Amino acid sequence: MTSTLVRIGWAVAFAATASVSASQTQAQASDSTTIPAARPADVASIDAILHAAYDVISGPAGQPRDWNRFYSLFVPDARLIPTRRDSSGVAHLHAVTPREFAHQATDYFAKKPFYESEIGREVNTFGAVTQAFSAYASRTAPGDAKPFARGINSFQLFNDGKRWYIVTIYWDDEKSGQTIPDRYLHVGR
Repeated sequence: MTSTLVRIGWAVAFAATASVSASQTQAQASDSTTIPAARPADVASIDAILHAAYDVISGPAGQPRDWNRFYSLFVPDARLIPTRRDSSGVAHLHAVTPREFAHQATDYFAKKPFYESEIGREVNTFGAVTQAFSAYASRTAPGDAKPFARGINSFQLFNDGKRWYIVTIYWDDEKSGQTIPDRYLHVGR
C-alpha cells in the first residue's frame, strides 16, 4: 500500500511538471543551451535520427563535424554516457552533455579519422519511452573490412508528436568475454 501511494504521489508531482513538451523546453532554454532547429529529415523517424547521429560524428581526420546538426538531435539536458573500465576492470560512467562531448571529440577528430555505423538494432517502445539498442562498428575508413571497435549504443528516444529527440546515449564497447549478442545484429522494429 505504501509503495502504491509513493508511486501515485510521484506520478502526480511529475505530471504537474512534465506537461511542457520538448519543443517548448527548447524555446525556454537559455542561449548557452539553445538547441538549433533540426533538419526535418533527421528527426522524422527512428531510422532517421539514428542515421543522423552516426552520420554527424563520422568523417576523415581534420574534417570539422557539424555540431549544430548534432545538438539539434537532442532534448535540452540530454546526456551521453560512455562506460569505461579502469585498470582493474571495474566499470565507471562519465556523463557529459552533447556540447561537452563535441568539445572533447573535436580534438580527437582533428587528428583521427572516425567512421561509425549501425550494424544491428532492437527497438522497444512503451508509451512515450523508446529504447533502441543500436549495435555499432567503428572504423578508420568506411571501407575497412575490420572495425577497430564494436559495441552497443543504448539510445533513449522521445517523440513529441512532431519529431524524434535523443534523450540519452549510453554505450559500452565489446571486450574480451563481452561480445554483441546475435539478437542485436539485426534490425528489429
